[in-house]
Amino acid sequence: MMPLAIDFDNLHTILRSLYTEMMPLCGNMAGVAKGIAGLGALFYVAYRVWQQLARAEPLDVFPLLRPLAIGLAIMFFPTIVLGTINGVMSPVVQGTNQMLQTQTFDMEKYRAEKDLLEYEAMRRDPETSYLVDKEVFDEKLEKLGAFDATDKLGLHVERGVYQVKKMVQNWFRELLELLFMAAALVIDTIRTFFLIVLAILGPIAFAISVWDGFQASMTQWFTRYLTVYLWLPVADLFSSILARLQVLMLQNDIERLNDPTFIPDGSSTVYIIFMIIGIVGYFCVPTVASWIVHAGGLGTYTRSIGRTAARATGAAGAVVGNVTGRILGR
Repeated sequence: MMPLAIDFDNLHTILRSLYTEMMPLCGNMAGVAKGIAGLGALFYVAYRVWQQLARAEPLDVFPLLRPLAIGLAIMFFPTIVLGTINGVMSPVVQGTNQMLQTQTFDMEKYRAEKDLLEYEAMRRDPETSYLVDKEVFDEKLEKLGAFDATDKLGLHVERGVYQVKKMVQNWFRELLELLFMAAALVIDTIRTFFLIVLAILGPIAFAISVWDGFQASMTQWFTRYLTVYLWLPVADLFSSILARLQVLMLQNDIERLNDPTFIPDGSSTVYIIFMIIGIVGYFCVPTVASWIVHAGGLGTYTRSIGRTAARATGAAGAVVGNVTGRILGR
C-alpha cells in the first residue's frame, strides 16, 4: 500500500494531459513568428542575391529555399514539427514504460512471496514464533503460572519491541518508497514544464534562426527539446534497473527462506540502501539524457545541466544520509 494513498500513475497522466491541453498555444505564437521570419527571409534572400549579382555569379537558388522551408514549419508547427518529433519519440517512452511496468509487477509478486515465507520461517522457530503468531503467544502465556508475572511481562515487552521495530522499518521503507516515486514525479513535472515552454516558444526560435548569425537557434531548440523529452525514458530505464535489482535480491532471499534451517533476522538494510541510491540517482537523469542528444554550440548548456545535477545529487545525498544515519542509529 502506498503512503497517503497517492496515485502516482494518475499524476503522471495529468501531466501528459497538461501538455496536450497547452499545445494550441503554439498557434498564438505562429503569427508573431511569421512576421519575424518574413522580415528575416527578406534580408536573407536580398543579401545573397545582391552578393552574387555584385560578383557576377549565377544565382544559387537552393540556399534561398531555407527561409521558405522554415516558414512552412512555422505555419504548421504543431503538426509538422511537434507532431513528427512526438510521433517518432513516443515509442521510446512507451517501450521504457512497459519495461518498468513488467519489472515492477515481478517485484511486487516476489515481495509478497518473501513476506509470506519470512512469516512462516519466524513461526517455525520456537524462539521467535510467539513474536509473529498471536495464538502461540497466548499459549505461551497460559503455560506460565500465576506467580510468573515477571516472565509474562518479559514476553509482552519482547513482543511489543518486535512489533515496534517492524512498524518503524515498514514506516521508513514506505517513506523511502514515497520519496523514490516523488523524485520520479519531480523529473516528469519539470520535464513537462520545459516541453510546454519549448513547444510554445518553438515558432519564435525557428523565426530567429532565419536571420544570419542565429542559424544555430533551430538546432539548439531541437537538441534541447529532444534532451528534455528523453528525461522520462531515462528515468524509466533507471527505475527498471533498480526494480530488476530488487527482484534479484528478493529471489535470493526466497531461496534462503525455503531452507527449513534458515531463520531471518527481519532486517531490510540492503533494501533501504538501494532505495537511497535510487532517490539520489534520479537527479542524474538530466545529465544522462544530455549524453544521448548533443549538437555543436551546446557546451555551456550541457555543462550547466551537469553542474545543476551534481549539486542536486550532493544535496540530496547529504540530506538522505543524515536522516538514514539518525534512524538507523537509534
